Amino acid sequence: MKFKILGIITLISLFLGKESFAQEQTAYNPIIHADVPDLSMIRVGDTYYMSSTTMHMSPGLPIMSSKDLVNWKLESYCYDRLVENDAMNLMNGQNTYGKGSWASCIRYHNGEFMVSTFAATSGKTHIYTSKNIKGPWNEKSFAPAYHDHSIFFDDDGKTYLIYGAGKLKIIELKPDLSGRMEGTEEKVLIENASAPANAPIMLQAEGSQLFKHNGKYYLFNICWPRGGMRTVLIHRADKITGPWEGRLALQDLGVAQGGLIDTPDGRWFSYLFRDYGGVGRIPYYVPVEWKDGWPVLGENGKVPITLNLPANKSLIPNLVNSDEFTRKKGEPVLPLVWQWNHNPDNSLWSVTERKGFLRLKTGRIDTSFVSAKNTLTQRTIGPESTGSISLEVSNMKEGDFAGLGLLQKNYGVVGVKIENGTKSIVMVSTKGGKAVEIEKVRVSQSTVYFKTECNFKDRADIAHFFYSLDGKSWVKIGEPLKMPYTLPHFMGYRFGLFNYATKNMGGFADFDWFRIK
Repeated sequence: MKFKILGIITLISLFLGKESFAQEQTAYNPIIHADVPDLSMIRVGDTYYMSSTTMHMSPGLPIMSSKDLVNWKLESYCYDRLVENDAMNLMNGQNTYGKGSWASCIRYHNGEFMVSTFAATSGKTHIYTSKNIKGPWNEKSFAPAYHDHSIFFDDDGKTYLIYGAGKLKIIELKPDLSGRMEGTEEKVLIENASAPANAPIMLQAEGSQLFKHNGKYYLFNICWPRGGMRTVLIHRADKITGPWEGRLALQDLGVAQGGLIDTPDGRWFSYLFRDYGGVGRIPYYVPVEWKDGWPVLGENGKVPITLNLPANKSLIPNLVNSDEFTRKKGEPVLPLVWQWNHNPDNSLWSVTERKGFLRLKTGRIDTSFVSAKNTLTQRTIGPESTGSISLEVSNMKEGDFAGLGLLQKNYGVVGVKIENGTKSIVMVSTKGGKAVEIEKVRVSQSTVYFKTECNFKDRADIAHFFYSLDGKSWVKIGEPLKMPYTLPHFMGYRFGLFNYATKNMGGFADFDWFRIK
């Protein structure tokens, strides 16, 4: 009897082990718990490529790759600097928060990658091409900035661009992608693309992405019915010029805006994203079945939690990563995980002047964290993430403020400020649109450690700030920061390493490391 019981226990253990193992091999939504909005995706052979939006950041227009459709890594950026003007350079009181480049489109045509975007900041449509996904990327740009456009290389050799909101329009592009084809006119493609939602509309149909399958054209859009949620719309036509028939394709959890991707073994998914508070707009997948010539999204019209795809692994080190600021010969000066907040002044930072440190120097007078030049950023990630730094402050000048921040309109920062020749640890939070000093602690030593813990679980969107004098024992400072997603910045919260002057230029702060977990 004893052996029978042991045998039963063993069988149960094996069964539960297999169940656990099966769970570990399954992907789940969100597919990436970080700010990766406005996805555009292609597959070339057995490799998937994706472009996304980073707006005001520099470099911008990130390109990622994946072998399993789930775990992505950064490959390159299409541009180092989108444009040189006061807004993008954070000069003369101007900024381009929530602007910069938006909603890109990635394609692979005639052995070449093509990524296009539009930018209110430049007033142009930008098209980048390269034979290598790692670049370098060649740029062509032309006016105007075609809103939320989709570029499509048709079977007849013609190239089209579809764009607009509500009333969608189409133009033909020159073969070299340098602008609209001479002798052709802009045409209305769909008069009211929001109509399939059959409701009063708050956000008209936009975010166009065009695909062709079995000889038919499929146009994906997003709209937002008043009092409802973001909604996926699909239009179908036998010819690119129409006529088009449309239907509501998905209305669940506000997961919307994206398109179609297939796997080498013939499965289909729709890639979309969801507004998810302070962490940003996060990617989801829904399975797709083809029925009566239409892509049917979701499981019984719902977004599933689990997916028939390989398991999600950590976003570290491929989308975010720690940095000890040590560089070996041949390594990039800054890894791809880093982006500057707006165009940087490259004369005011270095990872070589002091080996193993990032040095941020001051070159002008600033008044706040969001107006300061040369803030170096990475995404926060959900459901929880912690960013920490080691900061050396002995070369800061009177009025300088350096440390670690969480960047968005309602920001919070912790760092060292020099006032009346005295060093103080200061926590600042944004209240009612104004930066308020919450707590100050005097400090005498030159090396101080800071960290911030972010909780995005179930949209808690709360961060706590800490300091340490030895890098081991941490003291909470200030008050919790509530992290709302605001449209002026239109981006999830980011960890930011900063140093700016309020009185005297020429000081500098040295960051020994940044660590994320």
